[in-house]
Amino acid sequence: MENVTSWIIYLLAANIIGFYLMFKDKQKAKQHAYRIPERTFWLLAVLGGSIGIYIGMQTFRHKTKHTSFTIGIPVLIIVNLSCFIGLGFFSEEMIYFLTNLM
Repeated sequence: MENVTSWIIYLLAANIIGFYLMFKDKQKAKQHAYRIPERTFWLLAVLGGSIGIYIGMQTFRHKTKHTSFTIGIPVLIIVNLSCFIGLGFFSEEMIYFLTNLM
């Protein structure tokens, strides 16, 4: 149960950071200031922040004309959810299986 709580906190933090970075990048775009690199958004999305980035895209209407973001981020949401659900489900079974092997 402790691992589940840690994963939830991690995912919540990653998504809040993704949402915040989308907000900051939109502000910087309006001011013609130095922007946050797109690879930063992609890295954060791969690491579990894809939902926050997607919500930030829709809320701030930012990067919504980039096909890579409008298609890639929803795909990463599905991949992230599948991985984290699978990790949570199979980790218990895998531990049980490995302990019974020995």
